Amino acid sequence: MKICFPVTEDQGMESKVYGHFGSAPQFIVVDTETRELSTINNNDQHHAHGACQPLKALGGQTIDAIVVGGIGTGALMGLNRAGLAVYQAQGLTIADNMTCLAVDTLPILTPGQTCGGHGHGHGHGCHH
Repeated sequence: MKICFPVTEDQGMESKVYGHFGSAPQFIVVDTETRELSTINNNDQHHAHGACQPLKALGGQTIDAIVVGGIGTGALMGLNRAGLAVYQAQGLTIADNMTCLAVDTLPILTPGQTCGGHGHGHGHGCHH
């Protein structure tokens, strides 16, 4: 399974999960079988509010799920339509959230739990 995390910078498993999917500078993908990490630059980082194209942001990479601090409704719906599960981050780092995923404590996000806009502080989540 390939799990994607939005991040500010690649610090491996200690990378902090970025607060908003669409404006994250990068994504780190963790392959749960091989434990290999790969980095994707956000190809849609500077989109207009409400116009996030999540699959474009991921550069066409094949992934199975995403763990986010926050995400807009449109992006969530687009990812769900593509068959991707989107989980709400519960820990600060990728390692923390991989532990949560392993013990099944990451909740799946629903449209009622999404962000209302880009008016959050740089690098901070929507504080759900």
